[in-house]
Amino acid sequence: MRGMTDKPLLLIDVDGPLNPYEALSHSRPPEGYHKHRMRPSGWHDAQPLPVLLNPAHGRELRALADAYELVWATTWKGEANEWIGPRLGLPELPYIDWPRMHGKAPRGTFWKTQYVLEYAAGRPFAWVDDDLTAYDRDFVDRNHLAAALLVRVDPRIGLIRVDFDALADWAAAL
Repeated sequence: MRGMTDKPLLLIDVDGPLNPYEALSHSRPPEGYHKHRMRPSGWHDAQPLPVLLNPAHGRELRALADAYELVWATTWKGEANEWIGPRLGLPELPYIDWPRMHGKAPRGTFWKTQYVLEYAAGRPFAWVDDDLTAYDRDFVDRNHLAAALLVRVDPRIGLIRVDFDALADWAAAL
């Protein structure tokens, strides 16, 4: 259920921005990150899913909640509230319930993009994800009349200071 607020949305992907999964091949997690073993319902591998999380991200996101309505925009969907949020000290957040995951997308865009615009329903939004490209920016510019900030996050390093600063500055400028 969506909250009723005039704040812009902050749409948060888990794998890439919060869980820099491409750093898992290193012998030690990046500084500040802790390795967790999780078994969300979509994970059918014999071994639990290794997930890297940095508690500082929870503090940063809670600080941004003054300027944004935080929303999960992840394939974890509502399970992010069970597996990810508590480890970052986040309250339960609304989430995008993707009508179809990993499906066809318009004009070379990421499969999530069309659904993000439906969810935003004309509201300003910032979106952090590791799969964003110029195609997504162009699609959002053409099809979303409100302000939008798309922040591509490197899945080897996750969200960093410059990303949080850009999100804060963008919301303050609205």
